[in-house]
Amino acid sequence: MKAALVHDWLTGMRGGEKALEVLCELLPEADLLTLVHVPGRVSPTIASHRIRPSLIQRLPLVDRLYRHYLPLFPFAIEQFDLDDVDLVLSTSHCAAKSVVPRPGARHLCYCFTPMRYAWDQFDHYFGPARVGAPANALARPVLAGLARWDRRTSGRVDRYVAISHYVAGRIRRYYNRPSDVVYPPVDTEFFQPDGRVPEGYLLIVSALVPYKRIDLAIDAAHLAGIPLRIVGDGPERDRLCAQAADAPVEFLGHQTDDQIRNLYRGAAAVVLPGEEDFGIVPVEAQACGRPVVALARGGARETVRDGVTGVLVPEPTAEAFADAFSSLPGRWFDVDVIRRHAEGFSRAQFARQMQDIIEQTAQAPEGTRW
Repeated sequence: MKAALVHDWLTGMRGGEKALEVLCELLPEADLLTLVHVPGRVSPTIASHRIRPSLIQRLPLVDRLYRHYLPLFPFAIEQFDLDDVDLVLSTSHCAAKSVVPRPGARHLCYCFTPMRYAWDQFDHYFGPARVGAPANALARPVLAGLARWDRRTSGRVDRYVAISHYVAGRIRRYYNRPSDVVYPPVDTEFFQPDGRVPEGYLLIVSALVPYKRIDLAIDAAHLAGIPLRIVGDGPERDRLCAQAADAPVEFLGHQTDDQIRNLYRGAAAVVLPGEEDFGIVPVEAQACGRPVVALARGGARETVRDGVTGVLVPEPTAEAFADAFSSLPGRWFDVDVIRRHAEGFSRAQFARQMQDIIEQTAQAPEGTRW
């Protein structure tokens, strides 16, 4: 049985690419189809596959401006030739799930989320305060059309696997489809405690984009008077730096995995201020034995045990997060308990579960739907 992997874009090693890396190990002979591939930005395991980019790859400055080509994604993803493929495994948060398999082929989708910006987070990305009134007016019909296309093409998938129960709810709401749940993999062999006494800073590891709500954490750190270090980069950096001018906040930019692990180990707590579909950073932090302060919504409700491995904050306000930050010195967290909790999200666990699902899907009678 010939298999193909389909991933939205290959421009870095974020949480989605870490899941893709394990799937590449499970399907070592599969071609890898993607809208955009920027060489040198993914792991050797991913790069070892035959990578087939879409026509988007030929457009100007694609390595930096690929998101600007969003209206072309539906056309581009549908042009891939899968006529000789028996099993399609898509890993999708945008368009990958909408490839067109040949009749009789199986299509299994590991779904990070239905398109956030086309469904319920349009204003976070394209609201007037973000892009201005003219751009907002232009984007609204484009994204509404993408949402209709996203729903219309959801039937091209035979079986959905969601990254969390929260995302399974979104798949049910927007696609009217059930899904299995397999949590994404965390490298718990790499992320481990080192026995050090943590320092007094809080830590965020995140892309600097609107829905991550880094602005909320900056205001909370200012209110609580607790140092905050922020790892990551993105289009919001200049605005966030201006906001943090008078706050105890340090922007560290891009850091290597070794540097991030070192920062996890030294943090008093790792902060997740936004509503995440899963949130791999909190699990990496817990694998290092560090507690997490997270908004009590989305995937954090599945990855953080309130009062045991961290603190769940009930409201997305600076005041609520500041209260949680200020409470940390009076709380005691057991490093071993936090670590054992994180081990339930290991790469080995993910590989076993996905291998079983891949085999079930491949062996199911033609026409089987889940």
